[in-house]
Amino acid sequence: MKETKLNFKSKILNNKNIKIIIILLAVLVGLLVFALLRDTDKLITHTQANRLFTKDKIQKVIVDGEYIRLHTSSGNYKVYKDAINKTAFFTKYPVEVKEKSDSWYDILSLLIVIGAFWFLFRFMKQSRLQQLKQIRASKVDETAAGEPVQALRSNIRFSDVAGIKDVKEELEEIIDFLREPQKYRDLDIRLPKGVLLVGPPGVGKTLISKAVAGEAGVPFFYQSGASFVHIYVGMGAKRVSELFKKAKQMAPSIIFIDEIDAVGKSRGEFRNDEREATLNQLLTEMDGFEESSGVIVIGATNKIDVLDEALLRAGRFDRRIHISLPDLEERIKTLELYLAHKPNNVDIKHVARMTVGFNSAALDTLTNEAAIYAMREGRSMVETDDFETVKEKVLLGKRKILSFTEEEREIQSVYQGAKALIATWLDIEFEKIGIVTTRLLEQDHEILSKSQILNRIKVYLAGSTATQQVYHEQFTNASSDIAQAKHLAQRLIYDYAMGEHFTVDPMEEEKLLQEAREEVSSLLEKLHEAQSKIAKHLLLHENISNEETRKIIREIF
Repeated sequence: MKETKLNFKSKILNNKNIKIIIILLAVLVGLLVFALLRDTDKLITHTQANRLFTKDKIQKVIVDGEYIRLHTSSGNYKVYKDAINKTAFFTKYPVEVKEKSDSWYDILSLLIVIGAFWFLFRFMKQSRLQQLKQIRASKVDETAAGEPVQALRSNIRFSDVAGIKDVKEELEEIIDFLREPQKYRDLDIRLPKGVLLVGPPGVGKTLISKAVAGEAGVPFFYQSGASFVHIYVGMGAKRVSELFKKAKQMAPSIIFIDEIDAVGKSRGEFRNDEREATLNQLLTEMDGFEESSGVIVIGATNKIDVLDEALLRAGRFDRRIHISLPDLEERIKTLELYLAHKPNNVDIKHVARMTVGFNSAALDTLTNEAAIYAMREGRSMVETDDFETVKEKVLLGKRKILSFTEEEREIQSVYQGAKALIATWLDIEFEKIGIVTTRLLEQDHEILSKSQILNRIKVYLAGSTATQQVYHEQFTNASSDIAQAKHLAQRLIYDYAMGEHFTVDPMEEEKLLQEAREEVSSLLEKLHEAQSKIAKHLLLHENISNEETRKIIREIF
């Protein structure tokens, strides 16, 4: 295909070269004609003309407008008509009178030159326009075609991805299905068509999908959401169609769409016809292929809240896997993996503890920078001090990283521990609460009671209440939770009309929040021992599950 394009382009260039040569020849001929036909007679003075007259060298006299032209055997001359004695010249030599029509030679020569230059200018302009059209056409063709859809083979395994134990377990059956799809077909088992990996940047969503493909040993089709969004309408939809067609041909296979929010944003807001056409094509394709086709679509996003509802409904991305920032144990395993091939004498647990809030990508950068620093110092072994030296450099380069000092870790463990305790005590389900993350399970009930909403408000107020009791101080880490509590209180009073009066008193919201805080404070005082144990557990392990919290409460009561 590329050779054909090159041959076509070379032919166009050859044709252009031939045309340019012809035009240049025409201009050259025109200039020659002009040179031959133009006035070459030498202008002389009356003294020089009289000398020619006296020496009898003149053969013929021609009257040409304001000039008298003198033809001699040695050359032709011209002199102004009024500069000589015309009677003497006309009497002695034969005289010709040049009519005005005879000057057509001069006019013709001038027209030839003008015409040649005009023709050259016109040709160059048309050539430029044609070239621009070809460039635009080639851009459209290239955009339409884009990079050809190609399958990749992944050599990455789960052993290359540290931590994420829960994620691996959820993906095991997907891998088994891709390895032995017939086993599932025989039992008429339907697996999800789409899996959505949700998590902050740098936690390894792309790496996880490659590991799934590597473990299953199937073709892997990678596309970023942005690659579907073109300025030419219809190109994105066409690329989606080509992608699914190729994946079906090579099934079982995996399609991985990174940053799917670039193409999957909710329709209606900031309308974009091209993006909507692409999203519609994606929805159609996911509806079109059968559950047993052997194609699994994995999407990755850190903005699940902006995705179109149609993309998240059952039958499309109906399985969602949340990937959070690595906890202490996961950071230890990640650092062990990154240091496996680097000579080191590193206290990995110490490094893991000082990197709270680092994602996998940041840990990779930190490890590499530490090794570079050791090399600069002339050492062949990476030390723990190297990590401490370059930590600030990595933090400055990645401002989104949240990192705590030892004192801040203690404050945060008290804060998050109180939330875990109150959530468990009030039966608010959560998957995991860690030093840097809170993952309360979403309420999937259509009808909620006032008590359920109030209990959630109490969970959001628990952290700030606990730190106030322990440290007799308020801290900025409570800002987002207090905002959540205010939002729920506003909805309870204004949207659901669950306040004391139908006509809302502006102070009613404040009263509700204060009463909730007092109840939480009373609960925490009664459960002080449990709260202290949960805080210590968080300080040591950095996260706690719902079941682990219940176990601590049972041990005390």
